[in-house]
Formats: sequence, C-alpha cells, structure tokens
Amino acid sequence: MALMKSWVESANSADTEFPLNNLPYGVFMTADDEAHCCVAIGDMILDLAVLEDDGVISVTDEPVFDLPFLNEFMDAGKPAWDALRARLMDLLSEGGDDTLRGDAELQSIAMAPRVGAEMAMPFVVAEYTDFYAGRHHATNVGTMFRGAENALPPNWLHIPIGYNGRASTVVVSGTDIIRPNGQLKGPGDEVPRFGPCARLDIELEMGAVVGTGNAMGQPVSVAEADDMIFGYVLLNDWSARDIQAWEYQPLGPFQAKAFGTSISPWVVTKAALEPFRTSTPAREEPLLPHLQEPGPMLYDIDLAVTMRPEGAKTETVITRTNYNQMYYSSAQQLCHHASSGCAMNSGDLLGSGTISGPEKHERGSLLEISWGGKEPFTLDSGETRSFLEDGDTMTLKGAAKGEGYQIGFGDCVGKILPAVKV
Repeated sequence: MALMKSWVESANSADTEFPLNNLPYGVFMTADDEAHCCVAIGDMILDLAVLEDDGVISVTDEPVFDLPFLNEFMDAGKPAWDALRARLMDLLSEGGDDTLRGDAELQSIAMAPRVGAEMAMPFVVAEYTDFYAGRHHATNVGTMFRGAENALPPNWLHIPIGYNGRASTVVVSGTDIIRPNGQLKGPGDEVPRFGPCARLDIELEMGAVVGTGNAMGQPVSVAEADDMIFGYVLLNDWSARDIQAWEYQPLGPFQAKAFGTSISPWVVTKAALEPFRTSTPAREEPLLPHLQEPGPMLYDIDLAVTMRPEGAKTETVITRTNYNQMYYSSAQQLCHHASSGCAMNSGDLLGSGTISGPEKHERGSLLEISWGGKEPFTLDSGETRSFLEDGDTMTLKGAAKGEGYQIGFGDCVGKILPAVKV
C-alpha cells in the first residue's frame, strides 16, 4: 500500500509517524485542561469530542468521545471501528468530504498542534497480563540461569506463558519511574535484606489493547481473538532483576514487575497495521488445534531502544529488532487467556513479552545486552552500563515501514528517579 494523500500537508511527509494511513487514537489535554479523545494526523491532533459534539462524526446513538478515555469506543466493536476510520479518512483525505477542510472555524476548534501537547493515558486499563513469548529472549535468559540444555521450560513450545500483572501502575509515556525497593538476597547472603533495586532493567515489548471482551465461560478462537484486539502500543515492562531473582520461585514475577509499566501515547489500530501482517515462525512442536493460526497474525514493525544518561546531550541506540521475532502472536495469547473461560474485558492490556532477535544488537533487555552484568556496554557519552542508573532516560521507538510512509506509535519514554528512602 502506498501513502494516502491528505490535505493536512504534514501528513504527506515520509518522515511523519502519522500519515493518513495511520490515524492512531489517543487522549490529549486541551487548552482548558480537559482530557479529550483524539487522533493524530501529521503534526496535528484532531479532537474527536469536538467533531462528535458538532455532529461531524457519530459512532453509536450515545456519545462515546465525551469521556477522557477510549474504552466506550473500543467496546463498540469492529464494525464501529471500521466505520469511523472510513469516515475520518474521508474527512482528512485529499479530495474527500470538505466538511472539516472547508470550515476554518471548525478547524480552529477541532485541531491543535501535536508538538507540545500533553498526552494522557489513552484508555482505562482493566487488567494487565504480561507474556514470555519471545523465543530468543527466553532462550537467552534460560541459558543464563539454567544452562543452554534447559533454557526453555517443557511447556514453552506448547503454550504462551504469562502472568497477571498490575493495571494500577501502567502509565503513559513521559511518566517518571521511581526505582523500586524490595527484598533482596545475593548468592553470598545468609538472609535477605530490604533496599533499592540495583539491577533495574527494561523490557522492549508490544502491547495489545483488547477492544471487546468475551463472556465468562466462553472460549474464543484465534481468529475471534484477533477481531477482539482494538490496536497496539509500545510497552516497556520495567523489571527489577535482583528482586525478581529472589521472589519468582515458585509463582513467578510479583513486586519485581508491579512497580511500573510504560506505554506509548497512541493506540495504532489493527486496520493501520494490516499491510504489515506476517507469519509467526515455523513450529518446532506442533501447536494444539485451538492455538493454530488461520493466517498471518504477527506484524513487521521495526523497533529500537535508546538510552540517555542524566546530562548527556545525545541518546545512544542500544538495540534494534523487529516484532516479527515473536514466537506467539497477540491473537494466540488472547485465545489462550480466554481458553479456560476467563472473561476478557474492554481495556485489557496484553504485553507481548520481551522482543529479542538472534543477534546481540537485537536483544530487548539490558539483562541480555550485558549478559547478566558480565559484559557492560559503552554509550556514546563514554559511560558504561550493565543496568539502569538514576537519571537514565529510556525511549522505545517503533514503526512499520511502507512505500514512502511509516506507521508510528509515538515514543515510549521513562526516566529513572531515585528510590524512596525507607
């Protein structure tokens, strides 16, 4: 698919993350300090609450954009998502409906510059589940802790492994992350102690945002799960590796992950990503029928992570990889989640698991990049790191690359602040 032309000139640049092909949804703070649902188009924000109130767009019989979150619209389902996307494309396309293009007064009310805009959480997170579904990451971590011969647990090739996280600490890009305190026990310690995490890490992930749910007791197929997904965000599942090492057996991560998860401010729809679908890898072990995919369920999305220490003038790219490296798709993860009859809800967030490729420069966590701290890496500033230090700013970037355009998510940024003294 080629670039779709818009009368919003900035949307026609190959450099923008937000061409007409994209139209991601978000929530921004207006000049009156109100949170309004919106879409991004080029270097502008289009206020959906204003358009709905003016009768230019309509989703259901009742307003859905007069709230500071997208959940009501998400819950309306795929036909409503498709219909609004078609309407917005008509309003914004070159040669389309001139209701907005031809009304300077409406534009002045409904459109605002994206630069400098304060973005809020785009949706209310109902529940948060994080998966462990990247084979290269799982192999690297398993090799570090259990040896290469036992890197993957016996169930890994058969089901997408996951755990229930904390929705209360999922935050939008730009929110600072306070270094967590926790119970720690080093290999030479006789008893544990309580204090700040010393091995603070990131995890480069994609997040799938559930738009419509299923009834309790009602499983869904992979195809049905795919239709339930509203869109995708970049996701940084911050991790306290030393806290996790002591607490995770036998039930898995708890406080080591509960302190913070960052997401990008824009939800990129499945419709925008449709041209970039790709297949999951060949299976070493055949999946059971209920997890088998009816078609390509992954996406070809280039990803990168940068680090900027406090006071540094530039950021250093520390990894580049691609979402197509995942072993399980989000549709498979959602299908597995509901397979027991677990009810999924609008606003549920599924973390893909850390996205790492086969090469060192494609590793999606500092744990892997520094190989457990044994191989520190050097930044452009000359400083070295194994794990995060206070003042470090981490940025996740991602875009699907088309013919003369790209579908971006907006940066997912977080800065580390010192731990609270206890």
